[in-house]
Amino acid sequence: MEDKEKIYYEQGTDELRLKNIIAHKLVQEFNNCPIEDSERKDEIIREIFGSVVVNPSIEHNFHCDLGYNIHIGDNFYAGYNCTVLDMAEVRIGDNCMIGPNVGLYTAGHSIEPKDRNKSGYAIPITIGNDVWIGGSCVILPGITIGNNSIIAAGSVVTKDVPTNSIVAGNPAKILKSI
Repeated sequence: MEDKEKIYYEQGTDELRLKNIIAHKLVQEFNNCPIEDSERKDEIIREIFGSVVVNPSIEHNFHCDLGYNIHIGDNFYAGYNCTVLDMAEVRIGDNCMIGPNVGLYTAGHSIEPKDRNKSGYAIPITIGNDVWIGGSCVILPGITIGNNSIIAAGSVVTKDVPTNSIVAGNPAKILKSI
């Protein structure tokens, strides 16, 4: 993985707390929206996310930190219980599918125990076009997943995934090229 720029933040600042509350209120509204009210759900997603193109579909029990750092392409689908810790940008291409119980985590903390809970850092995540992320996967800070790749269910992605690859495991390793 190439060195990617870390974004540092302080936990508990008034500004961060306010941004988090705004996002959480919208997420709460989204998760409590009637299942059949797809129009309102679409409106809420467009209000939460930084950018949305066409045909987003996100199942209930979605969660994020800020929302405005999330950018999704056409025909995006996220299954139940998707969590995006978007303290840095998360960019997802067109025609991507994310299975249930998936976490995309841009955030991290110091390995030093002193004041670990007071600050953190975040590194952007980039997911290409036509990517399928299976259920119960974890995508760690700074990861780039290339176009057309598949992340097998239950994988923990700790290194960049090349275009046209199938990866699996903890840590995820390349199984084959597509």
